[in-house]
Amino acid sequence: MTRIIAGEFAGRRLAVPQKGTRPTSDRVRESLFSILNGRGALAGARVLDLFAGSGALGFEALSRGAESLVAVDVARAATRILRENAAALGVDVEVHQSPAARFLRTAPRPFDLILVDPPYEEDIDPILELLNAGWAATGAAVVVERSSRTSPPLIPDGWEPWEDRRYGETTLWLAHAVS
Repeated sequence: MTRIIAGEFAGRRLAVPQKGTRPTSDRVRESLFSILNGRGALAGARVLDLFAGSGALGFEALSRGAESLVAVDVARAATRILRENAAALGVDVEVHQSPAARFLRTAPRPFDLILVDPPYEEDIDPILELLNAGWAATGAAVVVERSSRTSPPLIPDGWEPWEDRRYGETTLWLAHAVS
């Protein structure tokens, strides 16, 4: 189990798939959402949570003022848990069982905040290349969570890095759309 740190659902627990996921630690989530809140990236945001797992990042965003959440994960167990967590919180969440790249090729609308937290061994540069395919809103923010041992992700043209933060084994890279 993991819990939501702050906002409307503060303290509420979320189920986590028994295997195949690596939930973001409370410390990293608290720091991330403090950064996002400070930059005004949460209030009313349309959030896309790729590699969502339990949905902890996306549900944290909803708890702190995001308007909507679309969660995508390839694993059946994860999408089942996502739906159960949404029901337990009493929120409507659009859940898709799909590889991230396939979903992005048909993403239905632009998003204001894109959370990318894949398994550490996954090559996410091809997914980040799709950031300019029309599903990111003007001024959108993207957060990439990776192992601190991996090289920084390749942020495509039209996006500007905000900052990166390291928390032991985890590093967050943040960027926003400039075009």
